[in-house]
Amino acid sequence: MAGGPGFRPGRRPDPFDQSDVPIEEKPTDPALAKIVLIAGHPTPKLKSGEHEYFAGCALLWKMLKQTPGVFPVVVRDAWPKKADTLTGAKAVVLFLEGGDVHSALKGDHMQELLALERAGTGIVHLHSAIDYPKDYGDRTRTLAGAAWEKGYSLRAHWVSSFETFPDHPVCRGVTPFKIDDGWLWKLRFVPDMKGITPLLRTKSPKAATTTTDDEAIISWAYDRPSGGKSFAFTGCHLHDSWKQEGYRRFLVNGILWSAGREIPPGGAPVALDAKDAWKHLDRKPASK
Repeated sequence: MAGGPGFRPGRRPDPFDQSDVPIEEKPTDPALAKIVLIAGHPTPKLKSGEHEYFAGCALLWKMLKQTPGVFPVVVRDAWPKKADTLTGAKAVVLFLEGGDVHSALKGDHMQELLALERAGTGIVHLHSAIDYPKDYGDRTRTLAGAAWEKGYSLRAHWVSSFETFPDHPVCRGVTPFKIDDGWLWKLRFVPDMKGITPLLRTKSPKAATTTTDDEAIISWAYDRPSGGKSFAFTGCHLHDSWKQEGYRRFLVNGILWSAGREIPPGGAPVALDAKDAWKHLDRKPASK
């Protein structure tokens, strides 16, 4: 028999099945801290395991649920379809494609983000989400404290090890991790870096001697003048990095911190079953 003894066709889980992740679910209790995870559209041309926006948000959803008092909400297709999904959010996480196709450029989305910023909502940018067109730079810095700018900023892949971490709530309980990632660096920050706390730095092996410490910042916390908090990490290109506990805790801590949650001394819980790591992948469309 094809497949050998005991083989049961169709029983292997489909890694592209996303049907078990609730979309734009309302919190069961208004007292819970709503954290909205906005997953971008699948990126053309890339392979499975790259720019896994939905799968990454699904993992964050699983891990954020492990913190009492938190209700994570997953959004697909780069922006909420329900009018009340962003209402009352304690934090909004953008994990999506940037540049000219950034979802914040469409309709009144930027005004919605700026209204959330003024209301004190935490704003989180992951990977390419920090890439905005140059004429959006000042608005982006209002949201995030920095922006990746075409023609000035840089992006490249290399392996980085993170062994030591600053004394900041985002870094509580974070253990060393080593990842191969696509970094966005040499960002334009707010004047005088006011309110910025660098959390992670990495330098390209090809430009280690010419890259300044500020240019090497690839993750930071931003205490905004308006009173809210923002967190950004420009890695997250490869889905494989989620298998490392230190990496997971760093990102979950950052999201919770931006939402105004107290981070415990040992960091947030980030348990992950190995069988869940490679679920909910996107089917990448062919390039147009």
